[in-house]
Amino acid sequence: MKIRTLFAAISGWLLLSNLAAASTVEDMAGRQVNLPDVIERPYGAAPPITALLYALDPQLVIALNMPFSSDASEYLPPSLVNKPVIGSSMGHGRQLNPESLMTLQPQVAFLWKNSIAPVNPDIIEAPFRKIGIPTYYIKLDSLADWPLAFEQVGTLLGRAERGHQLAQYIRNAIARVDKAVGNIPQQQQVKVYYAETPDGLATDCHSSFHTEAIVLAAGYNLYRCEPQSMVGLERVSIEQLNLWQPQVIVAQDPRFTDYANNDSRWKTLPAVANQRIYQVPTSPLNWIDRPPSFMRALGMQWLAANFYPERVNWDIRTETRRFFQLFFQHELTHAQMQQLFSPAGQPQGNQHMHDQMTHTNP
Repeated sequence: MKIRTLFAAISGWLLLSNLAAASTVEDMAGRQVNLPDVIERPYGAAPPITALLYALDPQLVIALNMPFSSDASEYLPPSLVNKPVIGSSMGHGRQLNPESLMTLQPQVAFLWKNSIAPVNPDIIEAPFRKIGIPTYYIKLDSLADWPLAFEQVGTLLGRAERGHQLAQYIRNAIARVDKAVGNIPQQQQVKVYYAETPDGLATDCHSSFHTEAIVLAAGYNLYRCEPQSMVGLERVSIEQLNLWQPQVIVAQDPRFTDYANNDSRWKTLPAVANQRIYQVPTSPLNWIDRPPSFMRALGMQWLAANFYPERVNWDIRTETRRFFQLFFQHELTHAQMQQLFSPAGQPQGNQHMHDQMTHTNP
């Protein structure tokens, strides 16, 4: 009984403090929301939102949705990596515990508005209603939504200049890739298969946000369909792959390349025979997917450079250094560059976070 009384008292205190000196603003779902004039303790309720917050300022992050991998700590400040892990309201990693969140005294919960594969808003918002925390939706259907999100959230959190700086990079990156490969007719685009599991037989639709970086880099995703859920990972057969004859395979799981090179069913595919399997880097976040974050601004440049080296006029290693310095405020060392890029030019990444995202989450 005492625990319930304490919970109610703290919840009431949070509600009153959240509404003090509040202003009404419109979120990216078109809702009118009362938010404090000064927000110092926001909570990102999904991995893409948490990523947005720590790109703006790691000190804005009060908790994580899931733990970072061990090698992510090389690129991120310890104060961020060691934040408590309390889950998400959208099924990313562990389920959110409202009581654990309440002890961190958040002023607002930023929620992911995804119109491509929407989740019932009542389910998303329920944990925050329970403890009286206002919610603000951030629209992130595609990479093109990130500039406005950085600017709008940056302004709300007193980081307007930083938000504009990050937004402008993404706008410029999209324009750069479009200028290099955007005019390639669809019938002349490189034929790409996206392999997401160790056996390579789970993939995602061409119209899914999971594969957007491939499309932005003018890759023709051979799996043509509309996504049935946020999770994706739809199964295909090796027989279908033999009909598709992919020229390139973009692989998420580092175990897949050896598997494909040693399996007679895969070895005859053009992508495998011509050694055009590109392993997606995952440090400190996946560069193209799971979670679909601002990393796609770098990932699509890496893909375009691999798909069409004759058309690309940028050095991807130089761009990687620039990107890490801007978004993570981290200067890559020579050793870290070697870790990201193997001698064969295939980025290597840590699998820990990707395994969590792949097996349980969007």
